[in-house]
Amino acid sequence: MRILVTGGTGFLGPPVVEKLVAGGHTVRLISRSAGSSLRGVEHLRGDLRELDSVRAALQDVDVLYHLAGLVSFDPTDGRAMYELHVECTRQLLREAKLAGVRRVVLASSSGTIAVAKEQRVGTEEDDYPITVVGRWPYYLSKIYQEKLALDFCRAHSIALVVLNPGLLLGPGDDRLSSTWIVSKFLNRDIPAMPSGGLSFVDVRDAADAFVQALRRGEVGGRHLIGVNMSFTEFFARLSRLTGIAAPKLRLNSKLNVLGTQLLEKLAKLRGTDPPIGSQEVEIGEHFFYLDASKAERELGFRARDPQETLYETIQYITSQPARGIRASPDTGRFSATIA
Repeated sequence: MRILVTGGTGFLGPPVVEKLVAGGHTVRLISRSAGSSLRGVEHLRGDLRELDSVRAALQDVDVLYHLAGLVSFDPTDGRAMYELHVECTRQLLREAKLAGVRRVVLASSSGTIAVAKEQRVGTEEDDYPITVVGRWPYYLSKIYQEKLALDFCRAHSIALVVLNPGLLLGPGDDRLSSTWIVSKFLNRDIPAMPSGGLSFVDVRDAADAFVQALRRGEVGGRHLIGVNMSFTEFFARLSRLTGIAAPKLRLNSKLNVLGTQLLEKLAKLRGTDPPIGSQEVEIGEHFFYLDASKAERELGFRARDPQETLYETIQYITSQPARGIRASPDTGRFSATIA
């Protein structure tokens, strides 16, 4: 098939593109950054905000993989995320319809479904948790994007498959857009143990599911992907792999957030950036647990050993000299220190 991929130079995009090319498909990328190094990939420099770029990219395309996104927990980025996730998606889908695109695969987020203040496991049958994520522009904009795409494709008889991965981890996240939580752990920037839990997925396992969505998956349906783990267990595993102590301080949710807000104010007075934002801490006080059985059934999703994912995430981050983190192997373990 002839496939257009947005976000093909990000974290998820390269392994998806590589697998699509290996499957014999003709792949085109559109992005503002440098071209793909993969052979057989056509790369167009363009911007999803520019109509001419979108129309040129969609010419003679059968399938659209919409992976482009902006992950930020800085409230000042709210407008930029709404523009990319909602306004650009609306324009992209309109032009995809006019271009005769037959199938769309959308990268959404587990945070459009499986987020709760109390411990519970979310499923695709759950409603949008707007009352929970309403203060978090990233997840709110992804909800709007997902609703827009489902409604538009249903109205215009376009086969849409939505995938909702948890936090993407593994090697290859050059921008630390998704693996930021591991980076902050390595830098000892997490002052207290969050009381919530997360769901994460190896980017390579997620890519397998996205490629399967080319021919499989519930049309007009959502598919949660990930492995659940409490933050206590998550940081304990990182500690065993790196030798860095997990946060020992434990506060209730309200004190944890208030303490971070105070640190933010002090950092602002000093003209510096806080080690971690209060929104990131607030998110850590929630549970992102999900049931991935539908993705296993419909897309053949299989999660590798989480320890392998965490180990290779650490390896990749600490191998990048620009990160300011130095790692030395110690009997098979990593001891990461600030360079």
